Amino acid sequence: MKIQERTGAGAGRSAAPAGPSVGERLPTPPRERKPALAALAVLLILVGALGATMLVLQAGDRIEVVKITEEIPAGQAVNDSNTTSVMVAEDPGINYVKWSQLDALKKLKAVTTIPGGVVAVGEMFGEEAKVPEGKALVGLSLKEGQYPAGLKSGATVAAYRVGGTSRSGSSDDADGGSAGSSGSSGGDSVIVDKAVVDYVQNTKGDDLVSSTNLPVTLLVDDAQAAALTQAATNGEVALVLVPGN
Repeated sequence: MKIQERTGAGAGRSAAPAGPSVGERLPTPPRERKPALAALAVLLILVGALGATMLVLQAGDRIEVVKITEEIPAGQAVNDSNTTSVMVAEDPGINYVKWSQLDALKKLKAVTTIPGGVVAVGEMFGEEAKVPEGKALVGLSLKEGQYPAGLKSGATVAAYRVGGTSRSGSSDDADGGSAGSSGSSGGDSVIVDKAVVDYVQNTKGDDLVSSTNLPVTLLVDDAQAAALTQAATNGEVALVLVPGN
């Protein structure tokens, strides 16, 4: 009787439901999809690719042109020291001077004063300078003492005739002072009361060798050009800065 009771008890325990195995996973809820974020990511990728493409295309349309680094007065030419090369976007409507054309450009002259810092275009240059109507350009070669220090293009000056007093002074020495009164009457006189310096040679920090004359070009009225030219030929011109500079 005891053996049967134990067997029955064991059979009852084996009939109990078994629990879940250790290796099985619990079910998870389905993931929520976000199509808007995916579309935005694709759009950003396309925009980035388009921007990179545009940069490549723009870089391919750029050309090397001439840039003016220092002011060039009317009638003067470009050189290696007042030009440099820059890259610009090619534009058929702008007559850029390409860097490869620099040697040919050196043979031409600025038709008007060209400020520094601008890109050169073909309309700025020609065979000769364009002088305003009623005006004339007169070239001078001045010794030290005949021009103010730091003279620059664009300055307003007065041109004086000099030398008459010194010649009278030498006569005074020879004649014992008999020509003193004539020397004072033949003193300095104004040739041009107001002229614009169109060009002055770069003196490298206002240090010019005393034995070298300073080339200066003045823009004056036509009526004053003849007297100024005659005095300049005789070396009898001195320049003075006047108010307004």
